[in-house]
Amino acid sequence: MNRVTKYGRKFKTKKNIKRYMKKNWFTESNRFKHFSYGVLIGLGANDLYCAVYTGAGVAGALEFKDKAYGGKWDWIDWGCTVVGVIVGYGIRYGITKLVR
Repeated sequence: MNRVTKYGRKFKTKKNIKRYMKKNWFTESNRFKHFSYGVLIGLGANDLYCAVYTGAGVAGALEFKDKAYGGKWDWIDWGCTVVGVIVGYGIRYGITKLVR
């Protein structure tokens, strides 16, 4: 049986590779943590300007830490953090508008 090797694993078919990517890309490299903590930053920010700059700074610091300890810079992790910040701020903004 032919097996396709990709992402450090052996798959039976290319269809299995697509399933793996859809299921596991968010759990690789702690992307869920990046997104979750980004949401917390967004919830704590007072305005969008503060949220975006703080989120981008924290995301950059996390990726610099990874690079400094021998890893590599991952733009997807950085993006997950920033998207989490925007989602968190959107939740805060929506709650604030509902209360007022």
